[in-house]
Amino acid sequence: MNNRLQLSLIMLNRLVDWFIPAELAADRESRKQARMFLISHLFGPFMGNTVPGGLYLLDPTPGYPVAVLAVSITAFWVFPFVLRALGRYNMLVLLSVQNLIFCILWSCYFYGGVGSPTLPWVLTIPLLAFFYLGPNPSLRLTVLALFAANFAVFAALEILFDPPMNDMPSASVQGLGIVSTVAASLYVTMMAFYYAKILASGAELENEMKRHLATATELRRAAAESERAGAAKAEFLAKMSHELRTPLNAVIGYSQMLLEDADAEGDKQSAADLEKIHAAGHHLLRLVNEVLDLSKIEAGKMELFAEDVEIGSLICDVVDSFRTAAQANGNELSLTLEGKLGSVRCDAKKVQQAIAQIVDNAVKFTENGRVTVTVARTSGERGEQIVIAVRDTGIGIAQSAIPNLFEKFSGGDDTTSTKYGGTGLGLALSLKLCRLMGGDIAVASEVGAGSCFTITLPTLLATSLPVVEAAEEGVQALVALAQQNPGAPTPNVPLTDAA
Repeated sequence: MNNRLQLSLIMLNRLVDWFIPAELAADRESRKQARMFLISHLFGPFMGNTVPGGLYLLDPTPGYPVAVLAVSITAFWVFPFVLRALGRYNMLVLLSVQNLIFCILWSCYFYGGVGSPTLPWVLTIPLLAFFYLGPNPSLRLTVLALFAANFAVFAALEILFDPPMNDMPSASVQGLGIVSTVAASLYVTMMAFYYAKILASGAELENEMKRHLATATELRRAAAESERAGAAKAEFLAKMSHELRTPLNAVIGYSQMLLEDADAEGDKQSAADLEKIHAAGHHLLRLVNEVLDLSKIEAGKMELFAEDVEIGSLICDVVDSFRTAAQANGNELSLTLEGKLGSVRCDAKKVQQAIAQIVDNAVKFTENGRVTVTVARTSGERGEQIVIAVRDTGIGIAQSAIPNLFEKFSGGDDTTSTKYGGTGLGLALSLKLCRLMGGDIAVASEVGAGSCFTITLPTLLATSLPVVEAAEEGVQALVALAQQNPGAPTPNVPLTDAA
């Protein structure tokens, strides 16, 4: 039963809202008043017309007063359509109240004067003024003045002119009084019921808003706590950076010295052990650097040092540094520079770091195959850019793994990680470095056929990023530092289908 009632109210609101102009619907209070106005005018004439209907049945000689009263009451149905077509809500309210006053006083004048059985309808006038106009005092006073003026005219007519005599029997007058009182009571009850439903809906909406505000407050508190935690993390990493790197560099340095001494003395067993210590130290230092760099980028503290670089020479140096590792895996490593590359303005160290990680992965995951690095200078939507494609014939990547490939600690499945090693930080760092410099990385791969990673970098470092200019001699002199916005959106990694 409750569900049916709720459904009926929803359908009723949809019908009523169809008549409400957009300018009224935009304001919640105005929409509430307009709904009361429309409910009154859509359903009120059904109850109001019981009075002329009763007069027509009970009066032995019904004349034009009954017809005028019926037409005036039926005219209320016109108001919703006028409201939808023209708006002008306040004007229509005053016209509607005037029409109601006319109907009541007209029936009173012709059927009993101040003792008329239709007089109880007068009580609906202030009630409707409250429903229609809300807390607007000036319009309420206007309605009261309108009623006073009409009542003064009615009283003057009663005093100056004898009201027309009607030949309704007293029993019929009493019957009309019952009909009029019941209709007026039903009308007031209907309006009060609908007003109560509106108030209940408003209370529910207010409670919902309070819940949303409470949620927003919790979110703000959580955001503030997150910012404090991020600041504490950044401070911790800044302090730990030196504490972590210094002992690792000492381990690497001393192991290198001991390794050279062991080689000089011909102690192959010690040299082999020291070589492992030396390699492990380098590996650990690299992991520490990756973690610290990722944390810097996420905290918005990573700086870019812009300088003019011959991009071909820079990439050539990166590729050459992996030739020994490629040969150890039986791979053929080649570099192709397409056209005139020229110089670019970039952070050379970070470009090297991003490219080195991609080439390192290609060499590591390829055995007895080919790794090809192709570099070209092209024109894109944002101007000229450098495109570096690293293709290999290695193990490839499953399509299901590509969407998470650049997530931290998600470089591959457990089997791959166990066989080839790695923490999954390198690709994540490379992507973040490229995006920090205004570029991106795309990947296409097929299991068993190899992969192609494509790095795209602008030839001019984006000025909206934090940049520290360096002198041409290589001295990194701080000229300007703009704080990066850590909340800036990051574009999705563009993925292409494997060829």
